[in-house]
Amino acid sequence: MHESEPGPMPAAAPLSSRGRYGLCVAPMMDWTDRHCRYFHRLLSPHARLYTEMVTSAAVVHGDRQRLLGFDASEHPVALQLGGSEPAELAEAARVGEGFGYDEINLNVGCPSDRVQSGRFGACLMREPDLVAECFAAMRDAVSIPVTVKCRLGVDEQDPEADLDRFVDRVRAAGCTVFVVHARKAWLQGLSPKENRDIPPLDYARVYKLKKRLPGLTVVLNGGLDRVDDCLAGLAEVDGIMLGRTAYHEPYRLAELEHAVHGTPLPLREDVLEAMRPYVEAHLATGDRLQHVSRHILGLFQGLPGARAWRRHLSENAHAPGAGWSVVRQAVARMAAAGLGHAA
Repeated sequence: MHESEPGPMPAAAPLSSRGRYGLCVAPMMDWTDRHCRYFHRLLSPHARLYTEMVTSAAVVHGDRQRLLGFDASEHPVALQLGGSEPAELAEAARVGEGFGYDEINLNVGCPSDRVQSGRFGACLMREPDLVAECFAAMRDAVSIPVTVKCRLGVDEQDPEADLDRFVDRVRAAGCTVFVVHARKAWLQGLSPKENRDIPPLDYARVYKLKKRLPGLTVVLNGGLDRVDDCLAGLAEVDGIMLGRTAYHEPYRLAELEHAVHGTPLPLREDVLEAMRPYVEAHLATGDRLQHVSRHILGLFQGLPGARAWRRHLSENAHAPGAGWSVVRQAVARMAAAGLGHAA
């Protein structure tokens, strides 16, 4: 488990990088919480991080500290909101700006049944006028950037004409940044899980959008997992956004950070050790190890002994009183299993 030419641990992202795109980590429900984002920041000091989608109603009426609190090291970090009521979205955006987020992103891409029933997410691709109204209300409420994350279309929509119609209408309201998941969403007949892989990705359609509107900032999302593919995407558009790969194979973030920004590759063990003070501070509040450790299960993905690492953490981190010693034990199990594999 030795890696060649490791560099020093990356520093926190400078404030001057907050307005830039390039490498982004997608908002993912039940995954990209504050613990996950802290971990991802250690792997990539420049990536733009996104929260899980939070509904505007929850922000306006719920426990704001629990929903929106984050660590200062996460900058640049964007708050993704879901909703379709302009006034409520505007109020939620104001609250998000007050918490210190660098960007507010409107979700027009999530295909889940829960989202559809609330009239937000991907179903709003059919209502560009409403999205434009929501965007304008949010933009007028804050001084930080407001952006939109969308699909190529939904169900029977034409990814050519309907995507152009949607973008043109929302752009006319002032939106200059679109994160585009490069596949349609099928709201009828496919589950949210199936919508991650069906229909096929169409990167060329996103590139075509950028060519038609060169002044628009376009970020490509969907299925990106190899460094070469990400760099190819960056040659065509203004940014690339990783989703499941960043979660299941998080060291890929460090590799992309190195490829895009030249940041020295850190040792995985050093990243893990950098997590320790954060984990121990979290445990001191009375919470459990599993709420943080579930996000680091993939750190050693692809290395000998990685399965033993994941198994030990998964089986022991939930126990009351579990502490950093469980992480050390998982490392030892991985090392032992790795030696056995090498033999």
